Amino acid sequence: MKTKTILMACAIGGALALAATSTAAFAQPAKPTTYKAPRILDGKPNLGGTWTNVSITPLERRANYGDRLVHTPEEVAQLEGRAMENVIYENQATDPNAPVEDKTRKNCNGAGGRDCGYNAGWKDETTKVMRVGGEPRTSFLTTKDGRIPPRIQLSGAALQAQRAADARSRDQASDEGSTSRRGQSDNPETRGLGERCLAFGNVIGPMMPNGYYNNNIRITQSKDAVAIELEMVHDVRIVRLGGKLRTDGYRAYFGESVGHYEGDTLVVETGNYHPSTSYRGSSPDMRMIEKFTRVANDRLLYQFTIIDPKTWAQPWGGEYEFYTPVGDLYEYACHEGNYGLEGILAGARNEENLAAEAAGRRSAAPPAGAVASSR
Repeated sequence: MKTKTILMACAIGGALALAATSTAAFAQPAKPTTYKAPRILDGKPNLGGTWTNVSITPLERRANYGDRLVHTPEEVAQLEGRAMENVIYENQATDPNAPVEDKTRKNCNGAGGRDCGYNAGWKDETTKVMRVGGEPRTSFLTTKDGRIPPRIQLSGAALQAQRAADARSRDQASDEGSTSRRGQSDNPETRGLGERCLAFGNVIGPMMPNGYYNNNIRITQSKDAVAIELEMVHDVRIVRLGGKLRTDGYRAYFGESVGHYEGDTLVVETGNYHPSTSYRGSSPDMRMIEKFTRVANDRLLYQFTIIDPKTWAQPWGGEYEFYTPVGDLYEYACHEGNYGLEGILAGARNEENLAAEAAGRRSAAPPAGAVASSR
């Protein structure tokens, strides 16, 4: 996991064709630039290296900004100033003996309060509004209101069919040992994927959001494929170049990705998602189109479009810019010093033993109202 420095706190300073058509309906077109991306040996644009999307800009726009995609200078100053204040505050020592009802800003009522279970030393330094083409954005999404559109409302037979399909998807995911809750403490394999440090939800797809920490990615290109590696749990997505999505029923936890280059842009199509990786209620038939364009030595424009006619009436998506971080990808030692899984399984075995002992005592006891023998 990445090591942070306290010094920072003081430094205030149709498939692809359909997607291209749909994106224009909601995404702001990238501004023309004279920048020419460097090339790799086969002449393709060089997108490789380590990038990050750390920012205080949320995926969805807050309602008070309405339809405004861009912040005013005054808003930027206020937001970034407040973020820096938070970093400085969070770098202060957390009282390990804080009262149960802690009323400070840290609010350490268990591990869930601000800067308690994960204090500032563990988190990325989130102090800047995301810029795209130099514009400070109010949200990653570029829909009119900056929000994910409402899901299609089904009724009658269509609703019943959808519920049946959802149940089949859950059963399939359970049978394949993904995140089954049946006998959830019987074995390590029946615990969730995140709890076992195998995969963390949507950090790699359907789009790449940002979070508390480990927001770096590394892109590696070859003649036949592009690898997108995330610092979080070291998930790697392999994009096959020049191919098409499979049609034989194959499903992958993070979907199957194929791509091609359009000038200086890498275009990636992902589909064939596993039923257990539904995003915001999406169907397994959801597809995502991503575009990666290097727009400066230290900036990588990322645009995404989500297409799922079974869930949303219209495609939706957004954009942001990755930028070069300080440092590289670091080891995410998810299980290092983590005794939670061992404790969960041991606790379940103890409960079973107690239940067995209680059952044995009940079976050995005389029936209620029985008269003891005089012999």
